[in-house]
Amino acid sequence: MKHVEYKGFQGAVSYEDGLLVVQILHITDFVVVECDSASAVDDVFRELVDEYLADCEALGREPNKPFKGTFNVRVSPELHRQAVLSATRHEQSLNSWISDAVSGKLAGERGKPDKKATPPPRP
Repeated sequence: MKHVEYKGFQGAVSYEDGLLVVQILHITDFVVVECDSASAVDDVFRELVDEYLADCEALGREPNKPFKGTFNVRVSPELHRQAVLSATRHEQSLNSWISDAVSGKLAGERGKPDKKATPPPRP
């Protein structure tokens, strides 16, 4: 599955019934369009986002925001306990500690190729 981005929105491209289907991800509205050419996907996604934003404006409603900055994370009780203990040792709230952990993980991934795009090792 290919992903595209525009104006803070992320989209997914899938292949169904001989057509490429382009959908805006991470919003509660269902916004999708079909496309018959892989070379047109980026332009089609930009048009889809622009039309979605224009429709929201015409309807007088706020578009769904892809991310609000809050999310629930499910972990084992033991991992939860260890995270709280570590946050306390570092004199941080659990939210701050997790934010630092996620930032560190992302910083470590910058510049690394997508795992899906990396060819398998040669035997």
